[in-house]
Amino acid sequence: MKKFSFILVLSVISVIMQAQAPLSRGAHQINAGVGFSGWGVPLYIGMDFGVGNSFTLGFEGSFRSYNQHYYGNQYNSSIFGISGNANYHFNEVFEIPSKWDLYAGLNLGYYIWSYPSDYPADHVSGIGLGGQIGARYFISRRFGLNFEYGGGNAFSGGKFGITHIF
Repeated sequence: MKKFSFILVLSVISVIMQAQAPLSRGAHQINAGVGFSGWGVPLYIGMDFGVGNSFTLGFEGSFRSYNQHYYGNQYNSSIFGISGNANYHFNEVFEIPSKWDLYAGLNLGYYIWSYPSDYPADHVSGIGLGGQIGARYFISRRFGLNFEYGGGNAFSGGKFGITHIF
């Protein structure tokens, strides 16, 4: 009976500890949504992987298209980007309830800027390093809403969408 009680207590503690961080080690989640920036409305999809207590690594792809007017001419441009990210999740440190996930981190990505040959602005495709801070609210154990704001590169701006843990 003592063995059974001990195992039961350890199991309950394990479940509670796992609930402190929405994405535990070995788990993964998909994120998708729309954003806002000075360069059109980005659409994004990405995936994060739990790699340790309070740490995730992930990747994301985004696309945006927009129109600009310069000196009476209209130019259609687009940006396609792919990035990797690393985030620290503050749930344990700040004792945040398990329905919430507050995180911050860095991203490194490559973006391709497409625009007409006579476009007067000087935009160049390339590598960019940036940072982000974000939050998620989980409606259920596996489904949540996310919001993120970042800066420092072509992936800058805000975004909001959905998260699904599998």
